[in-house]
Amino acid sequence: LEAYTSALTVGKEALEEFYGKELILADRETVEQEADSILKEANVCDVAFLVVGDPFGATTHSDLVLRAVKLGIPYKVIHNASIMNAVGCCGLQLYNFGETVSIVFWTDTWKPESFFDKIEKNRQNGMHTLCLLDIKVKEQSLKNLMKGRKIYEPPRYMSVNQAAEQLLAIIQNRRLQGEESEITENTICVGLARVGAPDQKIASGTLCQMSRVELGSPLHSLIVTGTMHPLELEMLKLFSIDSSSFENNAFQRT
Repeated sequence: LEAYTSALTVGKEALEEFYGKELILADRETVEQEADSILKEANVCDVAFLVVGDPFGATTHSDLVLRAVKLGIPYKVIHNASIMNAVGCCGLQLYNFGETVSIVFWTDTWKPESFFDKIEKNRQNGMHTLCLLDIKVKEQSLKNLMKGRKIYEPPRYMSVNQAAEQLLAIIQNRRLQGEESEITENTICVGLARVGAPDQKIASGTLCQMSRVELGSPLHSLIVTGTMHPLELEMLKLFSIDSSSFENNAFQRT
């Protein structure tokens, strides 16, 4: 069970009970550095590599296929829903989305902004942007990494609030430099949490409101909207945090 690009909402115990088999949790190190051990087993018996979402949602999974083909090991893919298409549950039409971006946790010394430029480009083209939020699982501190100590930090999952705060900080920084961004505090966004789970939550509102909304436990995703069709607007109203501010701002982009 691949356990680092997403999070299983029911826990591995539920799957073990369903399948009647014990599952091996595969972290990033297992999949990327010990792929040969997975394929060695697959050469003599059936091995199922379970993924939360679609099998090809992460590039490492394509690597497993290429390795298997090289070794002459047959494979079969069973496709599944992914956030890439399940995001349509908020009412925004999938063919109106541009390039998907990842928003990473900032540190005191590392605050990349490249994802913001991609969001801006999508918005200039009238496209929505799905932002996948950072997951830190089985990560080592720089000190432990340098000393070769396999001591791992507690898991961290970026929330919609944190992602919105970073976007707002970029907007403010660029404004101080005399740049006016395509995205502002009033740009309509959508926050999603635990998509597909029974307690799924969706909220629509301004970017500023997204920095304060409470969506609960992970996993979270954020959408920055582009030009919206009237039907998309009607759907987003179902999830609005504040209908008055939503209507005041949303029609600027239709």
